[in-house]
Amino acid sequence: MTDAQTNEAWNTFWERQTRTSGKGGGCLPEAWAAIDRVRARFWQQFAKRLPRGAKVLDLATGDGLVMAYMLEARRDLKPVGIDYATALPDAPKGTKMLGGVRMEELPFDGGKFDAVVSQFGFEYGDIPAVAKEIARVLNANGRVGIMSHRKDGPIVAHNRNRKAQIAWAIEEQDLLTVARNSLSLRNSGNSTMPEAIAQAPEKGAAAHGPSSAAWEIAEAIRRTLHLGRQDDPANVIAVLDDIERQASNELGRIASLERAAEAASDSDAVIAAMEQAGLELIEEVQLRDGRSPNSFAVYRGFKIAA
Repeated sequence: MTDAQTNEAWNTFWERQTRTSGKGGGCLPEAWAAIDRVRARFWQQFAKRLPRGAKVLDLATGDGLVMAYMLEARRDLKPVGIDYATALPDAPKGTKMLGGVRMEELPFDGGKFDAVVSQFGFEYGDIPAVAKEIARVLNANGRVGIMSHRKDGPIVAHNRNRKAQIAWAIEEQDLLTVARNSLSLRNSGNSTMPEAIAQAPEKGAAAHGPSSAAWEIAEAIRRTLHLGRQDDPANVIAVLDDIERQASNELGRIASLERAAEAASDSDAVIAAMEQAGLELIEEVQLRDGRSPNSFAVYRGFKIAA
């Protein structure tokens, strides 16, 4: 994906997160409250170790959830988040968020921050370049906390399942092509719902689950044709095009997540990049939610090397 495509994919993701929940949560399914509790507890413990009034930079902040967690433990902190996406949710109270900012080119003076943190964001960038920028903006006594995806963890597994579900509807069943072709038959007086479209939601639910992306996309296409029976075909096609755009953006987001998780799981390469930038590893912890046998993330703590 190009930078523009990646940006569009994440813009679409955060716009949808804001509309559907209003409270964020990133790539986690809502049922995984255990993961959320572990993350919250971890960042609150991190916050308690910082000096009073510490300035904190959150890389790839997304919905600002890490900053919100930290402020729950320490209202005196001064957090600011940056993200490459431009269509971000509103910043949590007491924080600032800047969109359209690359982690490799931070718009801050050297030594400005007492802490730099990132949750499922650091690994999406050029890790050696991001490491150098972290070291540049961190003051001499500062701390770094990086929570990264595990390629074999439940978050990545959930998103890979989503990818398979989307592919079922868009590629395997080719439902959008079937729907578009049906519109061309209207001129000959045939306005019957295609059988493949009518049956697709039930088939998608049977194959991937009643709340899966397979069912969701199939049902969206079916409803679009049903509700658009008396509408101009051009308007119906526009809705189908939007369904395809959203599916394509989600596939792009998942692809970027998989690449990021692969990079973050190479512990030796990550640590070497940080050491090259002048940062010393002081802690590495595998984070588990108590449900999955695999850790959902790895946390690495760093400081300026002596």
